[in-house]
Amino acid sequence: MKHLFWLLCLLLSFGSVSAQAPATPAPAPPAAAGAAATPAQTPPAAAAPVKAKEKAVAVLDMVKQGGFTIWFLMALSVIMVALIIFLFLTLRRGAVVSDYFMKTADSLIRKQDYLGLLAVCNRRNEAISSITQKALDFATKNPMATFDEVREVTEAEGQRQAGQLYQRVTYLSDLANVAPMVGLLGTVIGLMSEFTRISKADMQQAQMEFAGGTAEALINTAAGLVIAIPAMMIASLYRGKVNGLVSELESAATHIMALLSAQYKRVTAARAAQSAAAAAQPARRA
Repeated sequence: MKHLFWLLCLLLSFGSVSAQAPATPAPAPPAAAGAAATPAQTPPAAAAPVKAKEKAVAVLDMVKQGGFTIWFLMALSVIMVALIIFLFLTLRRGAVVSDYFMKTADSLIRKQDYLGLLAVCNRRNEAISSITQKALDFATKNPMATFDEVREVTEAEGQRQAGQLYQRVTYLSDLANVAPMVGLLGTVIGLMSEFTRISKADMQQAQMEFAGGTAEALINTAAGLVIAIPAMMIASLYRGKVNGLVSELESAATHIMALLSAQYKRVTAARAAQSAAAAAQPARRA
């Protein structure tokens, strides 16, 4: 019974080995009891997955092997995300022209409460509030200035605010242009180092390692394109949005200037009437 038990265990072990490696030939009978298995009896298929795992390079490992330029590209990707968030928060109608400010400015200008409007402009962080503040500062500090001069100051500030809006999108466009160049620089540096390394090795080893080294060098170009493509698309979308915001800013500034022009003409007419009345009083006394 004891020999039968060991025979069954031996058969089961052979069956499990054959199930795992069906292509393995039948084992030869042992030459002697307790003899160690020779290297020729080891299944060759067991070493194939190990070699495949060794040749497979993870994405993280390729990033680490991309050189110093890959870290610069990672910094550019962080800057790109920060710029997109900044544009999302600032390039909106409420940050350029808000309905609250327009209603408040309309009411205060009709009441001729310019000091109150200046206080509102100082509290609001909008493009239209900056334009209105510049116009009111110039008008209050230069009471003898004509309305055309006030209009010139307003137009200059409006052009400056519009230029700032376009400049924000330009930063993202410049980043989209720089990222592929940095990636190409990393690829060129990687290929140069790879050619230098394989030139010092034998031919067989160089042929085996060239493909892997080229793939590691091209990771920089791929990273640059991954950054540049979405940056260019988002910059194009925001450029169209800026055009619409600038149009609304021009319309709002024109409305503010029209209200100021009406009040300016009313004040000028009142001053002219007072001057005429003051000049007529001595004539009547005479």
